[in-house]
Amino acid sequence: MAEITIRTAASPDDFAAVRRLCLAYREDLRSHHPAAPALVDLFYPDPAYSDLLDALPGKHDAVLLADLGGAPVGCAMSQRLPDGSTEIKRVYVAPEARGHGLAGLLVEELATRARAVGVPQMRLDTMKTLGAACHLYAKLGFVERGPYQPIPEQALPHLRFFERRP
Repeated sequence: MAEITIRTAASPDDFAAVRRLCLAYREDLRSHHPAAPALVDLFYPDPAYSDLLDALPGKHDAVLLADLGGAPVGCAMSQRLPDGSTEIKRVYVAPEARGHGLAGLLVEELATRARAVGVPQMRLDTMKTLGAACHLYAKLGFVERGPYQPIPEQALPHLRFFERRP
């Protein structure tokens, strides 16, 4: 089995890998369900999404890469919310690397980091149609809750919101 490493993105090459993964994530989201393109355009519009990725780490307190056999194949980020909690963002594993538990490892590493700095809650949202993601979050102990920040009304029927203590 190939070696798995979860690490902080730090170098220009790391951030280039994160950008590639995040762009693939956006395209995967766009193509997975008929309602998805409108949601992707709402939450990840160009050029704002490109600007966010070009500024990494930017407002994120953690940007992680998952390597499988030495190649970056997954990413996850977190950012602090005004109430002191942290929001998990852009958890993504490339299709060819799925099945190794990388998404769970990425989320748990974000939890470890949040716990170390006293974050009281981790929060996230995902599309209801992303069944594997919803299952993963439940398996990791996240519980469903309502929106934790303002969300456009047209997006609410398509999203699920989760939280857990780090």
